[in-house]
Amino acid sequence: MTIDSDPTPVTLRWAVRLLRGQAVAVGLVAAWLIVADFTATSTDLTSALLVTAFAVGTAVALWALGGALLRRRAGARAPAIVLQLMLLPIGWFMIQGGLGWLGVPLIALGLGVTWLLVSPPTTRALGFE
Repeated sequence: MTIDSDPTPVTLRWAVRLLRGQAVAVGLVAAWLIVADFTATSTDLTSALLVTAFAVGTAVALWALGGALLRRRAGARAPAIVLQLMLLPIGWFMIQGGLGWLGVPLIALGLGVTWLLVSPPTTRALGFE
């Protein structure tokens, strides 16, 4: 039996779990968009396909960044943080639009995962210190 002398810190494990959870959630939205694209009676096809492609790309990026961080690839941290910070204006506009029940958790999620990614244990595990 081998004992790993440098285990993955809990902050990094949770960041990866949350990134992968976001990937699944966005993937479900993308699946719904694909169904909507095929069943819509009238639509601007170009816009519909671009929105769907953006959702699929975001889901793939979140999943890939989670995997890269799990393998301790330091270069994956900055793009993951950028995607998390994108949740802040999305959540804010949801709050402004009367969807505070969804906007507030999105802002909290973005800030929480960002904190996990810049926390000292994660920073050390990714080799920034």
